[in-house]
Amino acid sequence: MARFDVNAARAQRLESVGTTWSFDLDKDTFELPTELSRATARALRELDDNDVDGLLSLLMGEKQFARFEKHDITMQDISAILDAYGKETGLGLGED
Repeated sequence: MARFDVNAARAQRLESVGTTWSFDLDKDTFELPTELSRATARALRELDDNDVDGLLSLLMGEKQFARFEKHDITMQDISAILDAYGKETGLGLGED
């Protein structure tokens, strides 16, 4: 039986999508990871389902999130960002 090489599979995924996914807001660019560590996934599970700021802070990190918070952004904007992020990375965030 053939063995599965996790490192090779990971390298192939990252070659395909890169290590980050980015979006522009006004004149700023923000990056989100294309893959989540188990620790990040665990932290996401601990968040309240409606904690959008907690979700974004975990994904962006404190410094990026501090820049992000300075923008006047709607929940519809955030939903569109997370929808595009999920479609491009395969990470379904905030979905039932």
